[in-house]
Order: sequence, then C-alpha cells, then structure tokens
Amino acid sequence: MSREAALARLEADAVFVHQTLPATPQYAWPLLARRAGCEVWLKHENHLPIGAFKVRGGLTYLRELRARQPEVRGVVTATRGNHGQSIPFAARRAGIAATVVVPFGNSVEKNAAMRALGAKLVEHGRDFQEAFEHAQELAKSEELHFVPSYHEWLVRGVSSCALELLRAAPELDVLYVPIGMGSGVCGAIRVREALGLRTRIVGVVAEQAPTVALSFAAGRPVPTQTSDTIADGLAVRVPNAEALEAMRGGLERVLQVSEAEIRSAMRALFSDTHNAAEGAAAAAFAACLRERESLAGKRVGVVLSGGNVDRELFARVLAEKE
Repeated sequence: MSREAALARLEADAVFVHQTLPATPQYAWPLLARRAGCEVWLKHENHLPIGAFKVRGGLTYLRELRARQPEVRGVVTATRGNHGQSIPFAARRAGIAATVVVPFGNSVEKNAAMRALGAKLVEHGRDFQEAFEHAQELAKSEELHFVPSYHEWLVRGVSSCALELLRAAPELDVLYVPIGMGSGVCGAIRVREALGLRTRIVGVVAEQAPTVALSFAAGRPVPTQTSDTIADGLAVRVPNAEALEAMRGGLERVLQVSEAEIRSAMRALFSDTHNAAEGAAAAAFAACLRERESLAGKRVGVVLSGGNVDRELFARVLAEKE
C-alpha cells in the first residue's frame, strides 16, 4: 500500500472513531519539561470515556465484525481491564453481548467498570495468559466470537491516537509508547510511516514483564513464566508474533523500566499535571526520565495510555517517598 493510500485509510478510520469519541488533547506541560530536561508532549488517552486508548480499537473491531459477520450475537475476550472495557463499550453499541475473562485478583475498579458497561465477567487463572486461554475455550464451548488482544482491526482503530498526536504536536524527536500486546505501538509506527516523519519510536515494557523486550532482541517470540508488575496493561507472558514483526520493522528499541521507576513516574505525573496515570501509562514517562541525559533540547512525546488505577493502590503509590 502506498503512503498516500495508507494515510487515507488512517484518516477514514479516525473519522469513524470520532463519530463516537472526541479527539484527546496533547499538552506540553512545563513542569514535565523541567523534570525531564526536554519539551514533553503528553497524549491524554485517560480523557476518553473508558479512561484509556483501547476503546478506539474496540469500536473499529466491532464495526468490522458486524459488517462481515452479521450473524454474530456474542463475543468473548480476555483482559487485565482496558481492552475488557473497550469491547463491551463497543459491543453494546453494535447490539452484541460481551463476555470478558479476567484473572483472579484483577483490578477491582476495572472489573466494576466492565460490569457497568454490560459485560458478563468471568474470573479464571492466575494471570492474563491463563485468562486468554480460557476465553478461547469459552469461544468454542459457547459458540462466541473470540476477540484477540492484537488484531489488524484493533490497530486500525487505535492508530487514531497517534494520528491526532503527530499532527497536533510539533514534530517529535522521540515518542515513548507502552507495549502490552502491541496494538498501540504498532499503530504509532503505522502513522509515523504514513506521515513521512522522522520521529523515533521507543517501546516500553516493565522489567517484571519483559517478554516483548526479550522477543524484540531475539527476533522471535520469547515467552516468560511470570508477568508480575504494577503495570497490569503490560503484564504479558506470551507475545503476539504478528505484532513483533511490525515492531521489528519500525521501533528503534524496547526499553525495560523497573517497578520503582513506574511508581515514581505515577507520582510525578500526578504532581506535575494532576492526572492519574495507571502503571502502563506511567511506564512511558518513566522511560523518558530514564533517558533524560540524552534528551536535552529534544521534543518528546509520551502516550498516557490510561488512568485506570484502583484508588487504594494509587493512594499507596502517592504516599511513598522518593
């Protein structure tokens, strides 16, 4: 596909997304600039109706599903929370029932939000991967359509985030994007290429959920045994091979940040912007702070992918000393 055709597709998908969702703002916060030593543009996906960027992809996925398989009456997916809000949000608009599988011990407030959106919530397994596998089993046993966590239709929808940012902000030198299953970062790569920009894109994962970083370095999927991180949106043990291929063709690198760095970034974002950032979102800013010395004089973008952090957890993080 030519660059012109790719951009036309991105624009058309963004028009569809904006029929339901407003474009989110991107602000260059002075206090973030002082803290990071560079100009920082924060993309506020926490301002969307579910408090996270995933809803863009859910709308596009359900539109394509309804058009191609109108007989579908129920879908099932697995999540740690934001994808699991996105799918029932969109499914309700499409007149389709949604079942969402989460692991035991999942975010209390994300679970409540999914139920409020009309999802049938099923708790299964010790982590996202076990919930994912159970959702696939339910799809077969209950004759439901399985919605994966990475898919071309999802990428097309969430690409509207990067399209808004990279058109609204002055040309960025570096863009930090958190990586779970990869739809957000792959969308950013796609937009960067379609716009013909030189922005370097850096993916960010948690040190305690390093599968994407390990896989990116190895050039093949490298599953891990655990993914125990405060950044539940990054808590992945088994990467998606298709997403990895897109990342290898467009990412500069994948950076791992520690739990302490993520928690510190959550505090910094609240102090400097008074926005709540969940762990996955704060990880992107943590990476920016990690690379502070090399960013002097640069213009940097950070995707605040979501603000859905449980109140009690956030209170504990805010109360911690640096």
